[in-house]
Amino acid sequence: MATPLKEYYSPAFYGRFTTALAHVLPQLDGKLFIQRIYTPAFDGMELKQRMRHTAMVLHQFMPSAYTEAVRVIEQLIPELRRTMIGMDMLPLMLLPDYVEVYGLDDYDTSVHAIEQITQLVSCEFAVRPFLIRYTDAMLAQMLKWADHDSYAVRRLASEGSRSRLPWAMAVPALKKDPQLIIPILEKLKNDPSEWVRRSVANSLNDIARDHPDVVLQIARDWQGISAETDAIIKHGSRTLLKQGHTEILKHFGLDATQVTLTNLQIITPKVTIGGDLDIRFTLRNERDVAQKIRLEYALFYLMKNGKLSKKVFKISERIYQPGETCTIDRRHRFVVITTRTYYCGTHEVSVIINGQEKARGSFELCPA
Repeated sequence: MATPLKEYYSPAFYGRFTTALAHVLPQLDGKLFIQRIYTPAFDGMELKQRMRHTAMVLHQFMPSAYTEAVRVIEQLIPELRRTMIGMDMLPLMLLPDYVEVYGLDDYDTSVHAIEQITQLVSCEFAVRPFLIRYTDAMLAQMLKWADHDSYAVRRLASEGSRSRLPWAMAVPALKKDPQLIIPILEKLKNDPSEWVRRSVANSLNDIARDHPDVVLQIARDWQGISAETDAIIKHGSRTLLKQGHTEILKHFGLDATQVTLTNLQIITPKVTIGGDLDIRFTLRNERDVAQKIRLEYALFYLMKNGKLSKKVFKISERIYQPGETCTIDRRHRFVVITTRTYYCGTHEVSVIINGQEKARGSFELCPA
């Protein structure tokens, strides 16, 4: 079983963090710092609660003036790079959280701090309240960051401005008007860093959920600029492809009219929670020329209210030769995860070819 993320805030982490902090705060009482971390409530805290708690304890030991505290954090960064070698940087998100909590009223100081900190650990969450309060100024700053020498700062420009950034504070203006962030994405579409380009694709995918026509136009505009931009467009269109959006399917040359699917078999008509659903089917390219075929399957999960909830999974996408016939086997494991509750009863599964559902069947999900 994977270690819970909250356990990144461990005695080993706090030991190294306190060592680094003592280099920039010589008067630090390390034992008292650790003592205030491990309150009776600490064990019951989840990841973000431990992060915020640690930032608040850190504040008790920092200079009272925010500008002085930021100066300490900037001095702390190289110490942490040295001290944290071999450890995950995730718990250091307490530093951008510190800026979010204590620096919202000091825009200039905080923006400079964010630019420095994000080169150690991402500030994508911390930047959100600044986008809400200082929308125009912050977007202008992020446009400047898109030209930064550091790929981490460039990524912050795209990732921090996503309209639907997961687990982050919502910024309604970004969701309403994608034109606010498209100039940032335009600057970064040819970025040399794959990490940055992937962030651009994720931002496009967010926009597609609310403004599909905007992403369709970007796909047309960017197509063929480079192999990298083509990859961005494809990854940024993944939700539209899963939805079977007609125009995006045409854009990628995906046509289901001359592909046949036969003999869908539900090999495991009864599946236990923790077990496997196995399906098999045959498809054929009926054209006398080669064509691209995108294969997906959809699971229709039974919900508590008795309705079905659809989730699409990709199988493959490749060129099929004229008349080519292929039998496909697919396995889906009903692994117990924290983000989904399984309800026993009749579920359904369908096979989707180039965005079009071709066959559908049902199976029973049973208790483990």
